[in-house]
Amino acid sequence: MASSTPLRSVMSSEVVVLRPEQTLAEAADVLSEHGIGAAPVVDDAGAVVGLLRDEDLLATEARLHVPTTIAILGVDFTLPSQVRRYDEELRQAIASTVGGAMETEFPSLGLDASIEDAATLMHETDVTHVVVVDAGKPAGIVARGDLVRFLARTT
Repeated sequence: MASSTPLRSVMSSEVVVLRPEQTLAEAADVLSEHGIGAAPVVDDAGAVVGLLRDEDLLATEARLHVPTTIAILGVDFTLPSQVRRYDEELRQAIASTVGGAMETEFPSLGLDASIEDAATLMHETDVTHVVVVDAGKPAGIVARGDLVRFLARTT
């Protein structure tokens, strides 16, 4: 069955990585040069500490989404989810390094994961890339396109 196929069979195992201290311009060049939409960010020991996606780079150039405030009986209420979104967008907008713009909470799976595991994670968390880790270090990365190409070959 295709869903039990090991993730190793579709992931990119030659992982392009970034460092937290790299500038966003350098990161954009790396992503563009390799034709990829995301790259794990590693520390000095090679452990994955974040994920920088092309959308994180776009956020540095986008207009901020001002939080929604509702006035009820003369009292202003700001929706908590809107405040979190604004804080995240502001953090990314003022970032000048990969470490400032990267996602520190990112989807990851181990080497023993299946294509079904990756598809489920991507669907449930609405992400486009999943880092495959082995002992905390990047072993691969899988994008939605990798899964779609697999489905096209096998159906």
